[in-house]
Amino acid sequence: MNIKYSLKLVVPTVLLGLAMSIPAFAQDDNMSASDSMHSAGKNIEQAGSDTAAAAKDAYHGTKRAVADAAISAKVKSALHNDQTVGGSDIHVSTTTGVVTLQGQVPSREVASHAEDVAAHTAGVRRVNNQLMVVSAARTD
Repeated sequence: MNIKYSLKLVVPTVLLGLAMSIPAFAQDDNMSASDSMHSAGKNIEQAGSDTAAAAKDAYHGTKRAVADAAISAKVKSALHNDQTVGGSDIHVSTTTGVVTLQGQVPSREVASHAEDVAAHTAGVRRVNNQLMVVSAARTD
């Protein structure tokens, strides 16, 4: 990940965490100054921890989305280059390594072959085959 992108993600996240901790500085009349400062320190610490966790989650989510997009591209390319499946209208989507195939194909054999091609593509954990078999209408 490049530094410029990292800063665009981390800086707003840290600022949000600090903004969320501002109410911790409001002093309750019943609390001593020492108790108030201790409470504020704990709230800031928690906000910082929450902000770091949110940034980490955002990073991993983005990383997974990029990996899924790459898997979808590989599967689409493999299907397009395959002689059996190449002319079919197949939509490919990927979520956490699970590829979903949707669209219309001319036979069950083509649907099964498309599933096999997708399953043997690098990074694919499982294939959800939702392809529909549609026979060509006869015009006699």
